[in-house]
Amino acid sequence: MDRLKAPARLMIVSDLDHTMVDHHDPENMSLLRFNALWEAHYRHDSLLVFSTGRSPTLYKQLRKEKPMLTPDITIMSVGTEITYGNKMVPDDGWDEVLNQKWDRNIVTEETSKFPELTLQSETEQRPHKVSFYVDKTKAQIVTKVLSERFAKRGLDVKIIYSGGMDLDILPQGAGKGQALAYLHQKFKTEGNLPINTLVFGDSGNDAELFSIPDVHGVMVSNAQEELLQWYAENAKSNPKIIHATERCAAGIIQAIGHFNLGPNASPRDTIDFSNHELEIVTPGKAVVNFFLFLEKWRRGEVENCEMYMAGMKADCDSSGVLVHPSGVELSLHDAINRIRSHYGDKQGKPFRIWVDKILSTKIGSDTWLAKFNLWELSGEEQQGCVNTAIMTIKNAEATYMHVHQTWLEGSGAKDQSTWLF
Repeated sequence: MDRLKAPARLMIVSDLDHTMVDHHDPENMSLLRFNALWEAHYRHDSLLVFSTGRSPTLYKQLRKEKPMLTPDITIMSVGTEITYGNKMVPDDGWDEVLNQKWDRNIVTEETSKFPELTLQSETEQRPHKVSFYVDKTKAQIVTKVLSERFAKRGLDVKIIYSGGMDLDILPQGAGKGQALAYLHQKFKTEGNLPINTLVFGDSGNDAELFSIPDVHGVMVSNAQEELLQWYAENAKSNPKIIHATERCAAGIIQAIGHFNLGPNASPRDTIDFSNHELEIVTPGKAVVNFFLFLEKWRRGEVENCEMYMAGMKADCDSSGVLVHPSGVELSLHDAINRIRSHYGDKQGKPFRIWVDKILSTKIGSDTWLAKFNLWELSGEEQQGCVNTAIMTIKNAEATYMHVHQTWLEGSGAKDQSTWLF
């Protein structure tokens, strides 16, 4: 990635549904815990890759529903599409690889002869993927017969069954594992192969990820039967592949610590507001901790006392200015005073704040320019803004000098009375 000037310290490659995202966690707490950890400790020198069976349409839908970070790379449609950055720029080289020995017309012709197969929605049919639903009791025989018919017609395809119902037909060179191998080779050619790669999954279409050489692999505790069976047959003696005891994103956090790949204590678990800013030494940590405090303040989860207000004001230069997304300007200290009046206004309500894409540049001996997205979720309403902040870091303490906010396009409600800072 152009963002990094050296090989990534860590590249995390994670499936989404029931791995990064826990659909049985209405508070999204494990996901929010991972978000805080990543932005505080890893975003500046590591790569986040989402590898999902979802099509671009369903992937974008999930991002609207859940407090997800923006990945550096997105692998979609069971490894048949690779895109980069927030703009999701496609990798044309990967398309060329997949076009070899692939004929979608033959695939649709042969599968139409199987009444056991139910075609998935149009959004899930992609240039290099044809997807169906099939009953678990019929999947094995259907897969066997289909493979034989494709072979007779000279078509080299891969059939993947996962989730106890999904059957995907792809080019033989496609799949989550092959997409990751392609990325590894691309980074290696550029002299930027990540120092460590850590992969995560929960279902059969994730198995290939664990087969890539030199990766650490983790099956989350809620992994499905098909992946556990693959593990028992292929990788049980491999110390680089483990079965976590924690669900979903909590299992990801657990694995980082298990393999000693870096910090694995999420700020949501460890931050001590009574010892304000003591351990903050980077812009990422400063931003995450500041807005985590703001969330807890509004939820009424920290004590309402002058010590905290004094601490927040100490984080802001007395002459500093905040430009709100509405265009209104006020001093940073006045902004803190406004925060005082919001203490506990979200108590007992579904309210969360998280930050995304913290990118910082050193512009002086102790001065940093940090840019990040700030999101608020209140009930079902979500709003976000782009923040550009100038801060100084001295003696392990961060001080905001200037903050400029603009609404994020498509961020939802723009409540002028809510001060995001």
